Parts: sequence; C-alpha cells; structure tokens
Amino acid sequence: MDKSTRKEIISFIEPNITNFHKKRLANLLNLKLNEILKRKNPYLFKAKNITTAQDLVKSLLDAHLSSQEEGIFGGFLEELAIFICSKFFGGRKSSAEGIDLEFEKKNIKYIVTVKSGPNWGNSQQIGRMKDNFRKAKRILRTNSRTVNIVAINGCCYGKDEKPDKDDYLKLCGQRFWEFISGDENLYIEIIEPLGYEAKKKNEYFLKEYSKVINKFTFEFAKNYCDSKGNLLWSKLVKFNSGKK
Repeated sequence: MDKSTRKEIISFIEPNITNFHKKRLANLLNLKLNEILKRKNPYLFKAKNITTAQDLVKSLLDAHLSSQEEGIFGGFLEELAIFICSKFFGGRKSSAEGIDLEFEKKNIKYIVTVKSGPNWGNSQQIGRMKDNFRKAKRILRTNSRTVNIVAINGCCYGKDEKPDKDDYLKLCGQRFWEFISGDENLYIEIIEPLGYEAKKKNEYFLKEYSKVINKFTFEFAKNYCDSKGNLLWSKLVKFNSGKK
C-alpha cells in the first residue's frame, strides 16, 4: 500500500473509531437496570451460583455491553470495508436488500455481505443471506449485461479454510481484507490506527462504568434483596418471565 492511501485509511479510521467510543459510552449511560433484567436469562445466572448483588449486576451489565459493542463495532467495520474497497476497486455501498458492498474486478461483479466474524448466524439467517444473494443477482442481470456475478460473505476477522460454499464464497480475516484491497498485509496494518486514543477513551469509560455498577447494585439490592441481604431469585424471575 502506498503512503498516500495508507494516510487516507488512517484519516478515515481515527474519527470513526472516536464515534465508536462515543456510541459505546452513550449506550452505557442510557441504560436502565430494568431493561437489562428483562433481556437476560436469570436461570443462567442462578446456575452460575452468583450470590451477591454486585456480582449479578456486573455479570448482567457485562453481557449486555458485550453484545451491544459487537453490533456497534460491526457497523464501523462494514463502513471501513466499503471505504477501503472504494479506494482500491471503486467499491460502493449497495442498494440491494441485504447486500453491503458491490464492485467490479477483472470483469467480475462482486456482491458482498459484510459480517464481523465467521460464526455470525444460524441456518435460518444464512438462508436469508443466500436468498438476498439470489435476488441481487437476478436484478443485476435484468438491469445490465453483467453475467459473471460472484457473491461473497466477507468476515472481518477469523478463519474459514473452506471458503467455497457452492452458492457463495466465505472470505474471512486476511482473505477478506486482501480481497477488497489487493494488499495481503492490510489486515495487520489497520490494527494500529484502531487503537487511536483508546487508552484515554477507555479510562473515561471505566470511570463511568464504575458509577453505573454502583448505581445499579444499589437499585438491585433495594428491589431484589431481603433485609438480610439474600438475593430474591423468585422475585427476579417473576419480573423477567412472569405473566402480567
């Protein structure tokens, strides 16, 4: 990769990774304890023998934040992939349903669905992706003379040593980033700018995270612990799963 292109990619990553941290923090600060208690499985946490309000609150909060952060960061990676492909092969955001990216290379039209990692969906979700590929191919062939269209499930990290899935190719990690850029080392080069101001942003996040843990622990203990400090699991399960 030449220096000017690398500089463009870094210039794209740095402000957008800052937005990731902003969204991550906003997600934390806007949380309500009852929202988490409704969404998470109380039976799982009972089975793990959690016995203190703080441990339970922390486990619930961490599980929620982890899934939310995956979604936020996945959106950023999709935007990054489209930007990088635009620089190397004129890639663009696709207007087709369920397709994130499309571009041409060596007389082949590629339609790409971008996912964070290789284990992203169940059989029903994969079936929906394949349907989207079929529809996009049909529309493209109707609207142009393009005949050779290849569908790609691109995964930003991970490995899949059998990329040929008959209906589409699954390209993971290095294979994917090289495919959209032509640079076999890009998957390594983008890791450094992703850490832009990460230490400072994370320190502030942890400060606010600690406040939320304390606030939620107090609220939880008041509503779901008895006067002796025992967790009232039956009350929690009723709130989570009981009929109104």
